[in-house]
Amino acid sequence: MKQYRDISVEQVCRLFGKTRQAWYDVNERQINLQWQEELVVQWVQEIREVLPRTGGLKLYELLKNKLQLHRIPLGRDGFFNLLRRSDLLIQPRKKYVYTTQSVHRFKKWPNLVEHINLTSAEQLWVSDITYLRTATGFIYLFLITDAWSRKIMGYHLSQQLKAKGCITALLKAISARQYPQRALIHHSDRGIQYCCDEYVALLKEHGIIISMTQTGSPYDNAIAERINGILKQEFSLDIVFRSYSHAIEPVAKAIHLYNTVRPHFSCQLKTPAQQHFNPYP
Repeated sequence: MKQYRDISVEQVCRLFGKTRQAWYDVNERQINLQWQEELVVQWVQEIREVLPRTGGLKLYELLKNKLQLHRIPLGRDGFFNLLRRSDLLIQPRKKYVYTTQSVHRFKKWPNLVEHINLTSAEQLWVSDITYLRTATGFIYLFLITDAWSRKIMGYHLSQQLKAKGCITALLKAISARQYPQRALIHHSDRGIQYCCDEYVALLKEHGIIISMTQTGSPYDNAIAERINGILKQEFSLDIVFRSYSHAIEPVAKAIHLYNTVRPHFSCQLKTPAQQHFNPYP
């Protein structure tokens, strides 16, 4: 059998004007390529176990050093082709439920952030409310995010769409400040939760400047909406939870991973927690 195989290889090599060693080299390269691709797929799957909906660009950045250390010559286009062949590309999902009640008696504050130039953390916070689904109805996630670092500073998961949830999230954010000496603007939509007397009084008590969107469209608060989408699409908070209590732990885990593990393009592919810690603004 071995003799028959050697003869066949020699015949093929003569036909194409190549040496037998060249034929073996080609086969070895193909085997190495297959092994390398299997290794990369394994790395992707390991990341996806923690960050299940991380997109291709972030995956490539997370794995770039590993590719270099293992001398795997896989560029970005080749990486995306491998994800496509392995059925590992993420399909986007978009949903939205309107949570803003802007028809009320309270003062609506002017928009102070249209042309703001951010240079460090804790210059601007954006607040928003997003919904999660349970088997018995909606629950609500109140979020306060630092606009420069994209770090979620405070959050609260509530069964009711009331000002108490916003106030709890704000208190958590205030207690988590790393740079309390910096002038800080709080930006939100014109919902009653943010305009009510209790919320405004808390902002004023801590010397936080108030700013609000003017058109009433939820997409005016683009940063907050982006964070909501990431938590739902990449961290699977868009599923239907069995109950409010069953959502508490997944929400806490998602926010922890978002802040400390997931790289963010607006942070030069650092995590929000890394970007937030900047002692030299």
